[in-house]
Amino acid sequence: MEVEVKLRLPNKSSHQKLLSLLSPFHIATHHQHNTFFDGSASELSSQRAVLRLRFHEETHLPKCFVCLKAKAVLSNGVSRVEEDEEEVDPAIGKACFEDPQKLIDVDSRVLRRVKEEFGVKEFVGLGGFRNVRNVCEWNGVKLEVDEVKYDFGDMYEVECESIEPERIKGMIEEYFKENGIEYSDSVMSKFAIFRAGKLPSYSLIPTLGTILISEVSRMSCLINGCAALCFASGYVPG
Repeated sequence: MEVEVKLRLPNKSSHQKLLSLLSPFHIATHHQHNTFFDGSASELSSQRAVLRLRFHEETHLPKCFVCLKAKAVLSNGVSRVEEDEEEVDPAIGKACFEDPQKLIDVDSRVLRRVKEEFGVKEFVGLGGFRNVRNVCEWNGVKLEVDEVKYDFGDMYEVECESIEPERIKGMIEEYFKENGIEYSDSVMSKFAIFRAGKLPSYSLIPTLGTILISEVSRMSCLINGCAALCFASGYVPG
């Protein structure tokens, strides 16, 4: 079971601001290409599962991982999903990306599970998306700051895997609020967004700065409202 905190950033400006704050803690950047597969008779999707090939496209050290994900639940910014992943030869991964039927013949623990447990006999490609992932070691946890590039737009997200998601989520949220980073709980997985073909609406969780601005605006409205009422009644304060 993979358990992750997932928080969405509203725009590139917030993404760049966060990367700047985390720059002392940066340890790696991965250029990922994620592509997904199902059985020809929807054997995976009908059981709330999906197969993913993930390519790390760094020219000095290309990598490829095959991953089976199943029964994902995302609630209150915490994702829980059954996951089985293993590394495969990037050349084999590329061949399977170009011809999904070659997945049948790959010697892989994950792919054996897909064939034996889900009954997949033929694979179909579903397409995919790219992601630039900046990894930071911060306060004893590993933050992954993502810039996801879909055909229909870009999305920005922070992930953090943890066995204590609620505690870690609170720690991250406190840091965001103290530093004026706007964010919201993620409400859909990256794959679900890809399949929907559009970005979900963004619902802001206020930072300390936006709370103060909102309070000032509220007080200003009250003052202006009182002034208008006095003017209408003919009362002029001495």
